[in-house]
Amino acid sequence: MAWPKAGDTAHDFTLPDQDGNLVTLSALWAKGPVVLYFYPKDETAGCTAEACSFRDSFEVFRDAGASVVGVSRDSVASHKSFAAHHRLPFTLLADVAGTAHEAWGIQKRFGFLTDRVTFVIDPKGIVRHTFDSQLRMGKHIDESLAVVKKLAAGA
Repeated sequence: MAWPKAGDTAHDFTLPDQDGNLVTLSALWAKGPVVLYFYPKDETAGCTAEACSFRDSFEVFRDAGASVVGVSRDSVASHKSFAAHHRLPFTLLADVAGTAHEAWGIQKRFGFLTDRVTFVIDPKGIVRHTFDSQLRMGKHIDESLAVVKKLAAGA
């Protein structure tokens, strides 16, 4: 399955967050734009850099009315530790069974390297932007923030 593209309807799902609370994606986008990013694994170098970049820009996303949500196949306990260790102020969702990954077309490459993809979803549940890069972690933040600011401005 391919990733949703700009203009596609977002796939809804419900997963536990780092505190074990169930979070439904559509409930988040009903409150404002959602920056949904899929990442390979907690506490790896690239994923930590990406999460900390989202952390460092979190207030700008929040001020623009957006939620930031990270998703990996790690457990609730792993997410709780990862969030505490790096003071992550946003939601991490545990997709241990891989159902959200499958619905969103997130795959493993070479048998071990999971796609690193960020989506921006508007309040109507429409994907407005997709960005993927294994190595340019900062671009995930820059590109999604630019789209969120346009949405906040009514564009």
